[in-house]
Amino acid sequence: MLLNFKKISAIALSAMLALSVTACGKDAPEAEQTVSETTATVTEAPEAVSARITVDGTKFMVNGKEWWSNGVNTPWHKWNDFSGQMDEEHWDKTFALLAENNINSTRIWVNCNGESIVRLKSTGEPQAVNDAHWTDLDKLFALAEKHQVYIMATLTSFDHFKEPNGGYDQWRTLLQTKEYTDLYAEMYVKEFCTRYGANEYLFSIDIMNEPDWVTENAECGKIGLEHLAYFFGKCAATIHENCDTLVTVGMGMPKYNSDKYSGNHLTDEFLKEITGNENAYLDFYSPHYYGWMKATYGMPFDQTPTDYGMDGTKPCVVGETPNDDESTLGISVTDKYLKSHENGWNGIMVWMEPRDDEETGWYRFDLTAAATNKMAETIPDKIYPNGK
Repeated sequence: MLLNFKKISAIALSAMLALSVTACGKDAPEAEQTVSETTATVTEAPEAVSARITVDGTKFMVNGKEWWSNGVNTPWHKWNDFSGQMDEEHWDKTFALLAENNINSTRIWVNCNGESIVRLKSTGEPQAVNDAHWTDLDKLFALAEKHQVYIMATLTSFDHFKEPNGGYDQWRTLLQTKEYTDLYAEMYVKEFCTRYGANEYLFSIDIMNEPDWVTENAECGKIGLEHLAYFFGKCAATIHENCDTLVTVGMGMPKYNSDKYSGNHLTDEFLKEITGNENAYLDFYSPHYYGWMKATYGMPFDQTPTDYGMDGTKPCVVGETPNDDESTLGISVTDKYLKSHENGWNGIMVWMEPRDDEETGWYRFDLTAAATNKMAETIPDKIYPNGK
């Protein structure tokens, strides 16, 4: 009987051990799974890659890598588009077209001549901004972000001051009255920065399109350069104090942008002195170029920025030039892009007229696309520093 008891006890002990081992073996994967799930929970998501364009010396940078403006002008669709009459479908298709053809930036006049956008009193004092303007721009900058195409936003033009455009005399008074310029900067420029400065696809703000004609042409008032310089400086300071967006002025020619000619009226020293504000400076230069300038200034495409007359302290972009003037200049639009890059310019933005009678909506887009796609083959890492 004793032997039988020992035998039974041994059998029972073996069964208990087997059950214990089986239970531990079953629990282990569940424990490992719990640890794994816990680890996954605490793993931090990768940081979003910044698309913000900054300046380092004479280069544009994105996320620590050089960026080059493979750009265009799509200035407007119906003139003063962004006053409550924006055709969102048109602009969506335009941004998609640009992205498909490796165009990484475009210059758009968000205010063509002031009508129906920034309202001025008869005295020239800023009174209000059309709320529909902001609604349209909300859509525009959302599209830029959607298609990852940068915008250079042009806020004013010589057209604001040109007779007989509506309100031209009020704009001339505003430009020559510091108090009104200050109010414009506070009411409109600051609000623009507050609303869109966080959007990394707002590449830059172009304070005025071709102010040269405001000081040279009677139809635009022949207003003194000191008034223009104060306007530029005040707006630039307001931008720098309220957002990280870059600032430029789209001069029509190098004449007033260079000590090689009539003097650089856009230097940091001059703008800071005339405004009394250390934040009054431009981040880069963006002179325009057309064939009539060749006899006096040569061409920027076969010169370095300093040879062309820029001061060598900032990035330089050819902000406007035709896409169809090969017969005049003897250089194709593709070579304009290639030579600009070879000679140290930081980008080029050819002019394209809006044309509803053309399939793309833009004049001779085939010429532009051939150039921008060639640049994408030549310097892909500079056009897409973050990858495409």
